[in-house]
Amino acid sequence: MRKLVAAGLVCGLLAVAVPNLIVWLGGRTPVTSDAAKVPHAQAALVLGAQVKPDGTPSDMLADRIAAAAELYKAGRVEKLLLSGDHARVDYDEVGTMRRILLAQGIPARDIFTDHAGFDTWDSAQRAKRVFDVSTAVVVTQGFHMARALYDARRAGLQVTGFSADRRDYGGAMAKLRLREAAARVKTMGDVATGADPHFLGTEIPISGDGRVSWGD
Repeated sequence: MRKLVAAGLVCGLLAVAVPNLIVWLGGRTPVTSDAAKVPHAQAALVLGAQVKPDGTPSDMLADRIAAAAELYKAGRVEKLLLSGDHARVDYDEVGTMRRILLAQGIPARDIFTDHAGFDTWDSAQRAKRVFDVSTAVVVTQGFHMARALYDARRAGLQVTGFSADRRDYGGAMAKLRLREAAARVKTMGDVATGADPHFLGTEIPISGDGRVSWGD
């Protein structure tokens, strides 16, 4: 009985450890926090994060927004593709990002919004298949970057990473790292099944006017 329990524990650990290692190896580089070192790309793929009940961004999302603005103003990207969760009328990650970036002087036509970026896999697949992105700079925090780059490469994008870590995020990080370990396992399942994103829809080429993607 003890041998069976031990074997089960080993199998369980391997089921988590192996996907995590594959994703980490496939997505660990190149990443920088220096905009001057970022290769020029069509777009920054800015991944969504929590929005507070009052409509303001969480610290992580605020830092991703600031990093995206920095890349654009430095001339490292031509467009910003904001991808996040807008499944409910009263919860809008991409609208929050867009509003702040517009207030910072980013031209409206260069801001694209993906309202169906429900997870990182969907964001990457839709960047390629809906928005016709070929080269991108992925904007997120370091704990999430390896999976974000891995998913983007599996979608057929040529990508680098721009770290949005601009502060200490405190006690939330322990929970986020656990969630990230589980999400990497899910990513390997998506790869194995060739999973489509939850939604596709009409193409909105990143070469055009971003306002077409805004919706209501």
